Amino acid sequence: MDRTAFLARYGEVFEHSPWVATRAFDAGICAGGAAEIHAAFMDVLMRASADEQLGVINAHPELGARVALTDASANEQMGAGLRALSAPAFARFEALNMAYRARFGFPFIICVREHDAESILAAFTARLANDAAQERATALAEIGKIARLRLGDLETTR
Repeated sequence: MDRTAFLARYGEVFEHSPWVATRAFDAGICAGGAAEIHAAFMDVLMRASADEQLGVINAHPELGARVALTDASANEQMGAGLRALSAPAFARFEALNMAYRARFGFPFIICVREHDAESILAAFTARLANDAAQERATALAEIGKIARLRLGDLETTR
């Protein structure tokens, strides 16, 4: 696969962060299955500067927020029931989003495809007790899960 085709296919696996796919391609990953590509992408992400990692984290939307989302994020949040929250549930998500951002300085990241609204709320509450370094590492791990699932989706459309 040439660079243009690779970036067209994989550039948005990491939310608004096509540089991850670009660096993976430039490092020699231009083909392979989802597992190989995921490993290469995660290597790029984990070797990135702290500011670049924070940029990937901040590229993710707040959960349940009534904002424009990428197609992938909209589908993932819809699958977890976050696009159809009742007013009280939406208010709870908003409050937790604000508390989380105030504590850590970035949005709460969780692989919503592995959860429903209630388990996400439980994780929100539990993770607010983490320290900053622990939570940053957890956010990056969750982004890795999201990317793995998105790559799996792309694999099935080959």
